[in-house]
Amino acid sequence: MPVIKFIEDNADQMRAVFEDLHANPQLGFEETHASGVVERHLRDWGFDEVHTGIAATGVVGILRGKGKGNRRIGLRADMDALPIQEVTGLGYASKNPDRMHACGHDGHTTMLLGAAQYLAQSRDFDGTAVFIFQPAEEGLGGARRMIAEGLFERFPVDEIYGMHNQPFGTLGQARIRKGAMMAGASFFDIKVNGRGSHAAQPNQSRDALVIGTQLVGLLQTVVSRNVDPVKACVLSCTQFHTGSAYNVVPQTATIAGTVRYFDPEVMDLVATRMRELCAGLATAHGITIDVDIRNVFDVLVNEPELSDAYLEAAADVLGETNVSDDGPQVMGSEDFADMSARVPGAYINVMHGGQAALHNPAFVLDPAVLPIGASVYARIIERRMPLTRKAA
Repeated sequence: MPVIKFIEDNADQMRAVFEDLHANPQLGFEETHASGVVERHLRDWGFDEVHTGIAATGVVGILRGKGKGNRRIGLRADMDALPIQEVTGLGYASKNPDRMHACGHDGHTTMLLGAAQYLAQSRDFDGTAVFIFQPAEEGLGGARRMIAEGLFERFPVDEIYGMHNQPFGTLGQARIRKGAMMAGASFFDIKVNGRGSHAAQPNQSRDALVIGTQLVGLLQTVVSRNVDPVKACVLSCTQFHTGSAYNVVPQTATIAGTVRYFDPEVMDLVATRMRELCAGLATAHGITIDVDIRNVFDVLVNEPELSDAYLEAAADVLGETNVSDDGPQVMGSEDFADMSARVPGAYINVMHGGQAALHNPAFVLDPAVLPIGASVYARIIERRMPLTRKAA
């Protein structure tokens, strides 16, 4: 079957929702506009339960099928935007300065709403569908906060499914990778505590700028000279802040960045070497260096059986020749991993022809992918909880 007819017939409505979400982006835990749109639609479509305020702005909708089965399946979409100034020139471009849906979470939310509308009017499944609209995926721990606030105790599920758009692809294709698919991630903040002075008398200083730049260079040797070359790991320094005047040697410098990995032992090694380098450099210069390294994303692991089920649902929509399980293993991270670490799950990529990368200020999600994602979400519910399923 192609895109579900009901969803296709309502594509214009989905497009309007998407454009509204895109024009009104908000950062993690601030997504009041998106959560309000989600809540209003779920209530209008007659959801059995709608719960709000989970992890500040998260929304959970409960929809019971026609059957009396006790299986429960979760579908998850993220809602937050990024601190980026949009340059697309779209007619529905962001109205909010330095805020943009540059990762397509507006599209993910729209896809899940499209599936919700269709399933709410059909209810052709045997069990309960749990729709999870998550805040703060972009490094702020939205999934972990929802879980900490009792997500799976309040709304238990037997399995869970997530989805992401991917540009530079062919519209109408989908990919998944069984097992480890996306890297785990830690963020780090380092503060160099030197001694400031007049720029004309640097001999009286412990120059945090010079020491900090040395440290950035040293950190780039951690992976290349400590980690087994066949084990994937990336360490990137992404921020360096110091100084405030032409004639002042700065007293402090701060460095921030991220480490991506698949093997937790590799992450432990990297963290140890980072701390040792900081301690050694601090001793060499007679200063102190504060180091904070914290895990923010688990490794995303797709359960093999559920990956096959997801591909079958996608094949119903796109055809068998347009879906595959040869998706790449990538160093990007995704906090759906925190949910699938607690409940068996699978995460699929739906492709489109966008010509700017994710997190780029020129990123444009092709709206033609919206009915595809919505149909795949709906089919996994219908396939995993069919009305014709025989009692065990």
